[in-house]
Amino acid sequence: MKEHFEPIANRCGDIIEWFMTSPDIPDNMELQFKIRLAVEEAVTNVVDYAYQDGQGWLEAETAVSADGSTLSLVIRDAGVPFNPLEKADPNLTLSAEERAIGGLGIFLCKQLMDKVSYAYQNGCNVLTMTKHMS
Repeated sequence: MKEHFEPIANRCGDIIEWFMTSPDIPDNMELQFKIRLAVEEAVTNVVDYAYQDGQGWLEAETAVSADGSTLSLVIRDAGVPFNPLEKADPNLTLSAEERAIGGLGIFLCKQLMDKVSYAYQNGCNVLTMTKHMS
């Protein structure tokens, strides 16, 4: 499934809800919890930082592998090119006051999902998150 959102300012809730009501989302509360947290972090980053004043677009996509074992979630935008995976993982042994600001959301995505990848294609940021459903 695929959906286009424009503009995206103040639309985090709508976009997250679209992902979570996709028929591709597994009927498993534990997986849904992990997927929702990852989606919330990724969508919020795009809405808050990709475009000035949130006046751009975001394309959301879900798909399940042919064998039904893997869910893919794709978030595509034409905002400022940014690879969130280039940021080093936060040092969780430090106190919150000692840690550098930022990077915790994408770290959480990487912990909750089985794979997170980024590409810059045709003028767009493409973040793909996958989760094994078995």
